[in-house]
Amino acid sequence: MEQTIKNDILQLSIKQEGAELCSIRAVSTGNEYMWDANPAIWGSHSPVLFPIVGCLKEDAFIYKGKQYCLPRHGFIRDNKNMKLESTTQNSLSFSLEYSEETYKIYPFQFKFTIDYSLDNNKIEVLYRVTNGGDAKMFFSLGGHPAFRCPLNTNELYSDYFLEFEHEENALAFGPMVNGLIGPKLPPVIVNGKMICLDEHTFDYGALVFKKLNSRRITLTNKKSGPVLRVDYNNFPYLGIWAKPKAQFVCIEPWLGIADSWDSDNNFETKEGLLTLGPGESIDIAYYIEIINI
Repeated sequence: MEQTIKNDILQLSIKQEGAELCSIRAVSTGNEYMWDANPAIWGSHSPVLFPIVGCLKEDAFIYKGKQYCLPRHGFIRDNKNMKLESTTQNSLSFSLEYSEETYKIYPFQFKFTIDYSLDNNKIEVLYRVTNGGDAKMFFSLGGHPAFRCPLNTNELYSDYFLEFEHEENALAFGPMVNGLIGPKLPPVIVNGKMICLDEHTFDYGALVFKKLNSRRITLTNKKSGPVLRVDYNNFPYLGIWAKPKAQFVCIEPWLGIADSWDSDNNFETKEGLLTLGPGESIDIAYYIEIINI
């Protein structure tokens, strides 16, 4: 089941299952900006990542001496229990609260909410996490939107590049075959702003960045200019990924990161986890701005 919101510029569709953004369409031109989730290639549009980002070593973590198992990216993705909290002409809100089932794999009393809202040509994706328990809660979250690339049928993937806001000397951290963060790769950018897209860009899997200077990145066509921009101001990690030779690129703002290959599985010391005390909440958002409409 899909829910739709629109204004005079954009129309969004969000699947209630997993609260997944599945369409961004220009009202005037009909242009679609999201990947179509072709299951033969990669069957998702924009998975919601919570309470972890990426993989855990052996798909498990240890908390207070007990082992728990969580799948890659957690349990919001494809979740059929997402509740539609509220809807207006320009906004939608979905939520999931802890249950007996979630407590078996994630021992915290959370409430997770994700809001989508439209403001002219800009989309806000707002996460809210609340700790309803009486102990410190550990979590992470992130976005995984996959954008069509190329946008038009008469274009090539190599007609596009990603441009950071500022000059970067950016190392990437390469996932191993099992999805864990491995050793550093050679620098992706040296005193520059651009990542050119071609069939070999993701030969080593996702490009995972830490401590970038830039807080926004723009998908740009070499001939016609900027297509869309993602603003990830409050997210310390950024993933960029696509299946090799696929017609999309994912721009992924993350609060956390997958386990490293040498992780000890201790959840309380895992890199990239945030904490909330009893009764505390956090709001954090990223933004997608459609430029070429």
